[in-house]
Amino acid sequence: MGIPLRQAARVGAYMFANRLRGREKYPLIVEMEPLFACNLECPGCGKIQHPTEILRKRLTVEECVGAMEECGAPMVSIAGGEPLLHPQIADITQALIDRKRFVYLCTNGVLLRRKMDQFKPSPYFSWAVHVDGLRERHDIAVAREGVFDEVVEAIREAKRRGFRVTTNSTFFNTDTPESVRGVLDFLNDDLGVDSLMVSPGYAYEKAPDQEHFLQVTETRRLFREAFADGNRKRWRLNHSPLFLDFLEGKVDYQCTPWGIPSYSVFGWQRPCYLMADGYTETYRELIETTDWDSYGRGRDERCASCMAHCGYEPSAVIATAGSLRQSLRALVAG
Repeated sequence: MGIPLRQAARVGAYMFANRLRGREKYPLIVEMEPLFACNLECPGCGKIQHPTEILRKRLTVEECVGAMEECGAPMVSIAGGEPLLHPQIADITQALIDRKRFVYLCTNGVLLRRKMDQFKPSPYFSWAVHVDGLRERHDIAVAREGVFDEVVEAIREAKRRGFRVTTNSTFFNTDTPESVRGVLDFLNDDLGVDSLMVSPGYAYEKAPDQEHFLQVTETRRLFREAFADGNRKRWRLNHSPLFLDFLEGKVDYQCTPWGIPSYSVFGWQRPCYLMADGYTETYRELIETTDWDSYGRGRDERCASCMAHCGYEPSAVIATAGSLRQSLRALVAG
């Protein structure tokens, strides 16, 4: 099962309650960045391109809890940067778990074995470890040899200790259907991770490598061929079936950037995790003062190649919730 039943039921009830209240825009999960500093320099990521004074900034426990209390989202993905560099990351995580938020703590895995003692297994907690390919491919993606082997050992240790472990794999135009299937087979079968997330690389404006991001037609071809012949059913994918259909080009959606808002040391980010068109101090201000209709493919040229989960997974989830047939399909797939 890709998505735990407890979590799926909680999110479903949350969405139903918002619909009853007539609330059109509400967050499904918050992309929280308590810092931008990182211990890797991945060529496909632009986060560490911030100046030193920004890289030294940290969100406090109170700021992280306050953001989640204000917006009301049932889930949070704590990213960065590398969250395990934050001196209070264990306190932030536990404070959110205590408030019954489902926490995905993203990490590149380098520090995971050293920091694991600060955390304990919980049905509200998952490690989200970045694995962007098998050994050679992953180490190229993170620009450091030996990281893949460390990540594998960290995942095995986390599983041994009873943690729920998910993985997040980003694919670029250097990937092939065979390489996609290879890494998913390894994570699903050899490592036995609890669920897997996939994403086409989005062209961060500040990323050092601008040559290898996927265009829409390339994304659809890559996933259509990787998922051919019912392949995707053999992996515990942490996505709705309609989002996977979207990646294959079977359906199309408008972006729903407000579904996964981003909160960082700058505040609430317009319009999403991947683009920065200004910041607001409060979630209410973000929702009420952002021109949401100006974003997405066909509306903003910067969105032309984007098929990322932060904009389109909410669209697929909302479409699923609005259809009994798709809801049953998602239940069976889960």
